[in-house]
Amino acid sequence: MSADPVIEVLGIRHHGPGSARAVRAELERLEPDLVLVEGPPEADALLPLAADPAMEPPVALLAHGSGKAAFWPFAAFSPEWQAIRYALGAGAEVRFCDLPAAHLLALGDTGAEDRDPIAELAAAAGHDDPEAWWEDMVEHRGEAGTLRAVAEAMIAIREGHVPQGLEAVREAHMRAAVRRAVREGFRVIAVVCGAWHLPALREPRPAADDDRLLTGLPKIKIEMTWVPWTYGRLATAGGYRAGVASPGWYDHLFTAPDRPVERWLARAAAILREEDLPVSSAHVIEAARLADALAVLRGRPVPGLAEATEAVRAVLCEGAEAPLALIQSRMVVGERLGRVPDATPMVPLQRDLRAQQRRLRLTPTAEPRDLDLDLRKPTDLARSRLLHRLGLLGVAWGTRRPARGKGTFKEPWTVQWRPEFDLALIEAGAWGLTVEEAATARARELATAPRLADLTELAERCLLAHLPDALPDVLGAIRDRAARDADVRHLMEALPALARARRYGDVRGTEGLPALTDSLLTRIYAGLAPAVVGLDDDAAREMAALIDRVHAAAGLLGGDRWLAALADLARRSGLPGVIEGRVVRILFDAGMLGEDIADRLARAMSPGNPPAWSAGWLEGLLSGGGMLLVHDPRLLVALDGWLTGLTPEAFVDVLPVLRRAFGAFPAAERRLIGERVLTGGLRRAAEDAAIDDELAAPAVRTVLEILARA
Repeated sequence: MSADPVIEVLGIRHHGPGSARAVRAELERLEPDLVLVEGPPEADALLPLAADPAMEPPVALLAHGSGKAAFWPFAAFSPEWQAIRYALGAGAEVRFCDLPAAHLLALGDTGAEDRDPIAELAAAAGHDDPEAWWEDMVEHRGEAGTLRAVAEAMIAIREGHVPQGLEAVREAHMRAAVRRAVREGFRVIAVVCGAWHLPALREPRPAADDDRLLTGLPKIKIEMTWVPWTYGRLATAGGYRAGVASPGWYDHLFTAPDRPVERWLARAAAILREEDLPVSSAHVIEAARLADALAVLRGRPVPGLAEATEAVRAVLCEGAEAPLALIQSRMVVGERLGRVPDATPMVPLQRDLRAQQRRLRLTPTAEPRDLDLDLRKPTDLARSRLLHRLGLLGVAWGTRRPARGKGTFKEPWTVQWRPEFDLALIEAGAWGLTVEEAATARARELATAPRLADLTELAERCLLAHLPDALPDVLGAIRDRAARDADVRHLMEALPALARARRYGDVRGTEGLPALTDSLLTRIYAGLAPAVVGLDDDAAREMAALIDRVHAAAGLLGGDRWLAALADLARRSGLPGVIEGRVVRILFDAGMLGEDIADRLARAMSPGNPPAWSAGWLEGLLSGGGMLLVHDPRLLVALDGWLTGLTPEAFVDVLPVLRRAFGAFPAAERRLIGERVLTGGLRRAAEDAAIDDELAAPAVRTVLEILARA
């Protein structure tokens, strides 16, 4: 009679380096012929890829279908990953044994526990820091005996607990998977699961009870694949319920079991030296001593992350928080991005992107990286088009940074890859087999947008992404929508994107848009004056902002007609104060005011005007910057006279407007205006205003001749 099979349940903490070492050691002792791992069984066919040398954790299993998705992440220090790698290397069979993802997604949960047994164990041991307690008890040890201790603790903490709902269903499926393995004749079976489930898998339960729980569960059709993951997404701060607070630290504990704190401090010193901070080996030695002393004071067997962090702050960073934040992001959490092999199942869109990344030498990274593209270079132009196309597909790999200067050939980006982009690519695969094809189809779909401004922005994005097949559909939608839209404000909102698109035409080899932009401008000129009448304060400020945007756009197209329209508007009466002040400032900056701006300000600040109107006029005038008041102190005289002439009640009414106007100035401009007032600039400006320039002209010419001969 054959002996009963050996079934060993190894309860672990997900993503624990000590648990990972202990599991590896226990598996080497047991030499099982089957390893069951907590995870979705649909991914069994993907497990051999874990042995591919090109597979570099952190990675994650991705299940997706019916508009739903879930991830199962693995790091090198995850016990489940070590169990999988052991089985593949030892020739043992390995399977996942959790509830299938098809059921989990249909039920609306990925199966992470809401209860925190580690916190309960730490509290029972008299510790208020679960992470530190678990680190001391398990992660710094990694001995097989720690698994037995954890098992005993979990059995005690689950005593009297009756699983309900999804937890009961999941544990029933795990037990069913073990029974199936026994029926198939496996003799030594190792089960690697979350420690919380260990008591439920060790206790004998009637198979009929589990079958009843598993019968009739809802399910959806899903597909599974491996995707790269990051330590930032593995951290609990990233919203992952089964994550750990410090994946970078745990990776260090797993890869450097001997003298981990000393090695950690040496790495921290190297990072700080890369930032040109003066950190020497003496600092590292002193920091290690401090970490050891703190561990002794706190009764910890060895220094942990808390002690190492305080030593870095006090010694290496000399109390400064900014360099400590750098260590936190680079080392404690970490910036690692995993990699999956080419044999991984991918939709054609993913494969096309991967090929373009290789061709353009544009490697995805988890940390943000600045990328300054020169659109005169073919490779940089292709990179730009790729990033713009991905943006249309909802894959925001690149984010535009503000460009310096006025050239059109420089395009600054910040690129950072995030794991969820793979899911977005899978979903975008419905639009096409290549990035260009999918982006074209997506642009055509977006061409049904109801707002004219959204359509013109889409046209600009099509030009930036070089989607010539989509552009006719988008431009046709703009023409149709513009022809039916009689609201001048909508036309003004739509114009800037088209103006920018025309500006990029020569650089990107695309057709210009002169007919469409000229048509919009003509309609704006005709409808501008009626559109600014009868507006309340909020609507007037919105219109002033639109005038600014159209002014910038007209400058790209050649703005003579626009300036003429503004000059005509400035001659009209009855305009809201903020709009009239803004138009006056634009005309003054363009050299087209036709009269002295001090006289114009004096009339606007006249006591005959309502204080609120005058304040709005001033807000519009100064929204272009406060240096005007510094260079022409006569304006300060007029402004001072108006302010001092206000009644207390009127001053209180206009104060919010004045605060908004002056608060928008840079600090340097506010300081210069204040200095002008404090040093008697108002008195000198009043004296200067009394000078007759015509009478002084001969004297000025004489002085200039004398200076020229000197």
